[in-house]
Amino acid sequence: MRILDITTFAGHLHPVIVHLPIGFLMLAVLFEILSWFRKYQELRPAVSLILLLGFLSAALASVFGYLLSLSGDYDPQTLLNHKIGGIALTVISGFLFLLTTKPFQKIISAQRRIFSALCLILLLVVTYTGHLGGSLTHGGDYLSLNIIGDRAVKKPVNVEEALLFEDVVQPILNKKCAQCHREGKMKGELSVQTFDGLIKGGKSKSVVVGGNLAKSELYNRIMLDPVNEKHMPADGKTPLTPEETSIIRWWIEKGMAMKSVKIGVLKDVEAIKPQVARFLGLGEGVKGDELALSPEPKVNPDIPMNFNNNLIDTLRNMGLNVRVMNHKPVMLDITLPAGSGAKLSSLKPNLKAVAKNVIWLNLSGNGLTENELDFLPLMTNLEKLRLEKNPVTDQITHQLEGLIHLEALNLNETKITGAALEKLKLLPDLKRVYSWHMLAK
Repeated sequence: MRILDITTFAGHLHPVIVHLPIGFLMLAVLFEILSWFRKYQELRPAVSLILLLGFLSAALASVFGYLLSLSGDYDPQTLLNHKIGGIALTVISGFLFLLTTKPFQKIISAQRRIFSALCLILLLVVTYTGHLGGSLTHGGDYLSLNIIGDRAVKKPVNVEEALLFEDVVQPILNKKCAQCHREGKMKGELSVQTFDGLIKGGKSKSVVVGGNLAKSELYNRIMLDPVNEKHMPADGKTPLTPEETSIIRWWIEKGMAMKSVKIGVLKDVEAIKPQVARFLGLGEGVKGDELALSPEPKVNPDIPMNFNNNLIDTLRNMGLNVRVMNHKPVMLDITLPAGSGAKLSSLKPNLKAVAKNVIWLNLSGNGLTENELDFLPLMTNLEKLRLEKNPVTDQITHQLEGLIHLEALNLNETKITGAALEKLKLLPDLKRVYSWHMLAK
């Protein structure tokens, strides 16, 4: 989990606090208007207190909103207008509150009709500022008259007729990525709302490269470990499902990242048709009740079913972060915090005891050599291993050659050479090796 600094944390409180001034000020306006009727005259004395609460909460929301603006890539003009609206809202609500106080009334006395008219203006400012806030959060077309005229997208009658990008890939990106990558809030200067926006890219220009997963930053980001600060979606947002990830991968690798192409005209579509059918809610490619369910992940049968749960507490007490990924069988994700200073000699007995249950292992940034990692061959079911920022050399390949289930390996900023990378190619399931900034020449 990425720990936020206090400024960023305070900024994230803005969406919570901002509803308070909206509620208070709209209630104040409502009470003021109703108090013109004899039946509701007793509501008018409450207007002053509600305006005070609205002013205070608006001021607080403005401060937290400013802090939030420092952490996001928002549309500059919309953000500026929202800031001006927030400040105007605070000033007007504060001024209206003062008009209800006796000391201020000795300086400025406003007629009842003028006060009520100012309350209506306040209501307009609340609406305008709230609309801008919604545009920053959900996009400029979130509250638009165009929505009324939009027609529902016609559902494909079968998988072959579905447009791979428009009917499948685009909805996935809109659901999982567009909150941060769209017009009005383009983190990394990237918008995923349109095909052209994807191809244009952002700060990382090669966001999608047809036929080349390695150069497609979109795919690389969604495949990073969730603990990585570059993992997408970021900040704890709902990640892509394995099915959605498979579709994105197939679109880039086999579909050549094209648009306006029906699945039926593409080659080798049989592998992806079941996932597309499930995503679109079609019955093709699935049997019976499987339509409503995502396919069960294949569990490595070599992982032991019996496990001493007390070992988890033991590992945690020794300073290791242990996450249980699955319970039957028990699958563990273990991290030794970077720079922990822990001596592996004391950790090894317990790591060896759970070796076959470790699926993900992160030992990055602990100054470890291959001689200290002699327990790795016992972790025969390991799928992801992070050894970056450790002085391991090419000899580490001897520790890894028996890890037949290893899929991802991070060797950034180590002392390995290209010769070691060639040996690693022999691992049957290894799909990704990160090896930039190698210290060895």
